[in-house]
Amino acid sequence: MLELLVILICGSILVSGVLAVWLENLMAAMVSAGLASLFAAVSYVLLAAPDVAMAEAAIGSGLSTLIFLYAIRRTGGGRE
Repeated sequence: MLELLVILICGSILVSGVLAVWLENLMAAMVSAGLASLFAAVSYVLLAAPDVAMAEAAIGSGLSTLIFLYAIRRTGGGRE
């Protein structure tokens, strides 16, 4: 059962990554990339690596996503 859940989470990481590349809206793409990082943190928890999961959740899906969203918002969202 755990293997199936890990495979499902890893599939979610792939889908979020592909969406981050294909989406035209920069904000939506960054949120999708943040979700990929959050799914990675969940997979680390499932694979019994809580220290790596905490670092990934705090830095990968938390801090870097907020910094990128702030930068996109301050620069006009990629609009010309």
